[in-house]
Amino acid sequence: MKVLSVVGNRPQFIKSGPVSVALRDAEIDEVVLHTGQHYDRELSDVFFEELGLHEPAYRLDLHSSDPAAMRPGIAAAVDRERPDWVLVYGDTNSTLAGAEAAGVVPVAHVEAGLRSGDLSMPEERNRIAVDRIGALLLCPDERSRATLVDEGVHGAIEVVGDVMADACFRLAPVARERSTILDHLGLTPGAYLAATIHREANVRPERLRRIVEGLGRTGEPVVFPAHPRTRSHLEEVPANVRVVDPLGYLDMAALCSQARVIVTDSGGLQKEAYWYGVPCVTARPSTEWIDTVEVGANVLVDDDPVRLAAAVAKARMPDDRPQLYGDGAAAPRVAASLAAA
Repeated sequence: MKVLSVVGNRPQFIKSGPVSVALRDAEIDEVVLHTGQHYDRELSDVFFEELGLHEPAYRLDLHSSDPAAMRPGIAAAVDRERPDWVLVYGDTNSTLAGAEAAGVVPVAHVEAGLRSGDLSMPEERNRIAVDRIGALLLCPDERSRATLVDEGVHGAIEVVGDVMADACFRLAPVARERSTILDHLGLTPGAYLAATIHREANVRPERLRRIVEGLGRTGEPVVFPAHPRTRSHLEEVPANVRVVDPLGYLDMAALCSQARVIVTDSGGLQKEAYWYGVPCVTARPSTEWIDTVEVGANVLVDDDPVRLAAAVAKARMPDDRPQLYGDGAAAPRVAASLAAA
């Protein structure tokens, strides 16, 4: 059996690591295609190095997030490789392009069934579109399965857990042991905030200004690894906010897992915060990871600077923290599902 895996951005590199290992263990031939959606070295190549991933067989190097630009290169790889499956992850434009370019080859979607309910987000529209295409829909939890059943999708639905948990549980302790990022930045564990803002809506100047104002209102030291797109739109930054270049996975895991609070618009980091035991404040009006909000570990503040600062001040992890999104063994279930389908 052969699988063509399409990846293109930071969370997908993380998710694909454990799955690549599981595919190899299951004696499934994997061919990796990197769309180039994230082309900065610290957002792409470093993940292949740090997570021990094989070099992609195909690099489109498009330096673009346009699905139309990605589809021809992906389709050409599908024609050349003739895989049994095209495997896509998450909700990015690379996910959508991979699913649309698969042609007659069945698509397997990791993180199927997630919904935020906010159709203004391109990620939400991508999720829905890919789940309508997918022949095998691999869900992180029962809520996602129920969503797909309600939507009447045609693909087979399986709950496998979250493959990002596999990477997080395995690599977070390694990150804290090996990374020197806290020493490099002069930080004390539990005495700073970690912030990431990168989504298209939030890097628009007015929204970004309000979010950064909120970080300033916290009065606490804030370390802000900035995506290149975010950095290009940053204006004046408050004195307590330290903007740094994007970090590799191990440094980022060490930074976030030892923060007092994480402020983010990243879906992946909302989950990682929960697994780290670090409270999260999310600068979005909605989230696909609803359970983290329902248990009190995550607060939605949109771009309101006053609410953001107040939420950071009050942020605490709940005493009762149930297991969410799997047990860290999702990747072998993904491989088994592909082999059995």
